[in-house]
Amino acid sequence: MSAPSAERVEVVLVKAGRTKIRYPAELVSDDGTRITVRAPWAGEGVRDFGFVRFEPGDVFTEHYWRDRWYAVKEVRGPGGTLKGWYCDITRPATFDGGELVVEDLDLDLWVSADGTEILRLDEDEFRESGLAKADPPAAEEAERALDALELLAHEGRFTTLPA
Repeated sequence: MSAPSAERVEVVLVKAGRTKIRYPAELVSDDGTRITVRAPWAGEGVRDFGFVRFEPGDVFTEHYWRDRWYAVKEVRGPGGTLKGWYCDITRPATFDGGELVVEDLDLDLWVSADGTEILRLDEDEFRESGLAKADPPAAEEAERALDALELLAHEGRFTTLPA
């Protein structure tokens, strides 16, 4: 007898009103607030950021919240070794009809596996996006979310993400 197949979902990352990337993932859990999915690296080839490389064989366990302005992605290499956490600042996720949709707000945070490297990313892109002018409350939420994630990282709490 074979094990039941995992539910498949489609993750859709939207940026500036357009779909940036769409990829299939396995639904790990959905408690009504946090949705967790697992997916292989969905990018083309290798993406070397200098502080980490995402490459074929990497596995992302991605946590999205319906009530928080961020997503946290645990990144593991092909052998299961933890590389770290890549965090996107996003509007709260929506999940309907098998589609998990998140709107990327440009700000990002990287936390290395050992927690010694915590990097705020793309703050220039965020400023250039015009969100602060177009939607000041959303821009404030985005900045608060980045600050909150950075604080969690400095407290060493990425291994036990709050529900």
